[in-house]
Amino acid sequence: MYIAMNRFRIKPGCEQDFIDIWKNRDSYLQDVPGFREFHLLQGPGNDDHTLFSSHAVWDSEADFLAWTRSEAFRKAHANAGGSRKDIYMGPPQLECFTAVI
Repeated sequence: MYIAMNRFRIKPGCEQDFIDIWKNRDSYLQDVPGFREFHLLQGPGNDDHTLFSSHAVWDSEADFLAWTRSEAFRKAHANAGGSRKDIYMGPPQLECFTAVI
């Protein structure tokens, strides 16, 4: 199992805007080989930002990497952030993990 996570820092007061962006986008993941599941996680907030993480589970790192080179990936990220780029406190931070137990 392989997990790919992007951490997002979102401006306070824009949390629902960010959630709505994810709810209303087509990820094109449903037919991608090796894709298992996706979750959008909301973490703690403070005066500076609220932390979110996108959490995608894959059968393998090879499946994830193949997706990042696919047409489905390009379509899913064509309008990343939509017209609300002002809600982000910098770019997302990608973190990937291989399950060992």
